[in-house]
Amino acid sequence: MATFGVSLIWIALYSYMLVWWATIVGDVLGIPTVIMGYTFLAAGTSIPDAISSMVMAKLGEGDMAVSSSIGSNVFDILVGLPVPWMIYNAYFGETITIASPYLVVNVMILLFMVFAVVVSIHMQGWVLNKMLGIIMAALYFVFLISAVLIEWDEPAFLRTD
Repeated sequence: MATFGVSLIWIALYSYMLVWWATIVGDVLGIPTVIMGYTFLAAGTSIPDAISSMVMAKLGEGDMAVSSSIGSNVFDILVGLPVPWMIYNAYFGETITIASPYLVVNVMILLFMVFAVVVSIHMQGWVLNKMLGIIMAALYFVFLISAVLIEWDEPAFLRTD
């Protein structure tokens, strides 16, 4: 248990440093923090999930491969975000304000993407194949382009603040 606890501390420390360094690199290169999060940090933190899903798919465990990728994102949203916020609030006594005026739009895009993923899996007969991989990659690029354009152009009609 002590080793597990210490490993969690190391993961927290390295996660903090990763975000800090990505922010610095983004500032130096003129890339907004949100775009760094959507691309570099998201890809970097998802590589272990992708590798484990590939291993499970090669072992013929398609259900486990898909549920691992979906489950990790649900865990990140429902545990990975609120637990640090609660710890911060308990320690400093301050609440955390989400600064993005496009949060509602981004959540709507996310929900649409989840729907599109389920529909695309259904259209492929609930079989993981090359075409489904192409569809998933295309959906990711649609999400990435739309999210980056919203953050880059900052359209006034989409603001919810």
